[in-house]
Amino acid sequence: MTAVDANSGTTSPPVKSKVRIQALDLIRGLAILGILAVNADGFAAPMLASLNPATWPFPHEGWTAIAFWIVQAFFHEKFVTLFSMLFGVSLFLVGGELSDRTRGKFLARRLAVLLILGMIHGFGIWWGDILTLYASTGAIMFFCRSLSARTLMIAGVLLYGAMTLQHLPPGALPFAPPEARARAEAQLTPPPAAIAKRKAGAEADLAEAKSSWAGAYRVNTKEYQRLLSGYPRLLPATLGLMMIGLSLFKSGFLAGRSSTRRYAAVAAAGAAGLAIVSWLEWRAVMAGAPVLGGDVLGRVLTPFISLAYASVLILLLKAGAAVVLSPMAAAGRMAFTNYLTQSLIMTCIFYGGRGALMGQVDRPALWGIVLAIWALQLTWSPLWLKRFEMGPFEWIWRCLTMGRLLPIRKGPAGAAAA
Repeated sequence: MTAVDANSGTTSPPVKSKVRIQALDLIRGLAILGILAVNADGFAAPMLASLNPATWPFPHEGWTAIAFWIVQAFFHEKFVTLFSMLFGVSLFLVGGELSDRTRGKFLARRLAVLLILGMIHGFGIWWGDILTLYASTGAIMFFCRSLSARTLMIAGVLLYGAMTLQHLPPGALPFAPPEARARAEAQLTPPPAAIAKRKAGAEADLAEAKSSWAGAYRVNTKEYQRLLSGYPRLLPATLGLMMIGLSLFKSGFLAGRSSTRRYAAVAAAGAAGLAIVSWLEWRAVMAGAPVLGGDVLGRVLTPFISLAYASVLILLLKAGAAVVLSPMAAAGRMAFTNYLTQSLIMTCIFYGGRGALMGQVDRPALWGIVLAIWALQLTWSPLWLKRFEMGPFEWIWRCLTMGRLLPIRKGPAGAAAA
């Protein structure tokens, strides 16, 4: 979520001395918009009902089921994967090489501030915060940013692969005995008692979250603490994705410097992966007959799909579509602001003490809200950046990191303030 510091020898470069890598801004903009399509479930319903057809407040049928399939097939994990890769890139762009202690200190302060902001977001706005995970993982990635592209790719693939394949049930292996396979297939569908217990918990959380502001944040706090408890499982895979992202940047791929043929090949491979995932999700979501090991295969294919999305954008950029894509690039430049404002808007709609619509908006209508927020952010981002150097929350983050107020407005007034 940052720019390249042209003056790498200082921790406080003037905002006008930054240059942007257009491909990164564009991909980041796509990612931040795509993340909302998945997160919307977690605003409109409690954690126990989010992304779960069995406990969703509305019957899983018709357009409700189709809307969920769209999210699962085309959005779920694809954009947060892309965003995790980009965060690995941003650590290098801000901190430089490990030998650069000045920039390294700036990066360390930046991650510390991000951790605090993430905790405020998670406890005070919405439980689905990812900033604390990125700050925690970034503290490890901090020491890996000078590794070669090859080393980063090998380590990243091994980390992500190991954390993904551990979820593969033994019964799904080709040489598994029939009884083991039968047991694994039986576990694909939770027993009715387990579903009923989860549904009762979701309904209790829903009632409390709708009752008042205090009730909403009692539930929010409980859910955020549950999310934090899962960090030991989430952190290694996230670190692997950050490594892969930085490797792809150092090799030129995410910077838009690879050949058109390479981007076309990645887009084609990702399209094939997306077709497989779409079929797997249709079996699970629409037909009610999930494929054994299909969730793991989907996670294996997710990075390829994510990179295919990025490749299509870069191909469009290379074809001269920069002007048309500029609103998305502006949204990417303001990704931190847009991420937080998504939470503010959605909790104002759904949390008790505000809109209190939690549990009352089905997925098709929820898509309408998502599309409206996309349109809003694609409109306000370029308008804001015409007058200001960075988004408001990006500015707050940088000021807190530096420990002083910095100029934000473009033009002579901003220069004078510097």
